[in-house]
Amino acid sequence: MNDKTMTDLGKLVLRLALGCLILLHGIAKLKGGIGQITGLVEAHGLPGFVAYGVLIGEVVAPIMVLFGFFARFGGLIIAVNMLVAFVLVQTGQLWHLNNQGGWDLELQGMYLAAAVAIALLGPGSYSANGK
Repeated sequence: MNDKTMTDLGKLVLRLALGCLILLHGIAKLKGGIGQITGLVEAHGLPGFVAYGVLIGEVVAPIMVLFGFFARFGGLIIAVNMLVAFVLVQTGQLWHLNNQGGWDLELQGMYLAAAVAIALLGPGSYSANGK
């Protein structure tokens, strides 16, 4: 395989992993509702309708990333969603390590880093917008 093919396959793997993993969170919110998110948003002084943004960040954007349809924009949306989650939910954990010595937010940090990588790299050739 040549370098371009390997690069495009790497982008595909990154897109599939991030898209699937974030979409699972979105499906859970579609099934269980976003009442908890609404309460959290309102507790921070924001209007409750802002909570619906989580569905964009955890359903719409991951689908964009999975299919490579405006994947850069989808990655950016996921990155913003993760930053909002850090502020609303996990601020107290930002500087903590877990019992194994890892960062308490390592999974969320990996989601953020993968989303930023997709936003910067683009979807690659194996995508709806592939060139």
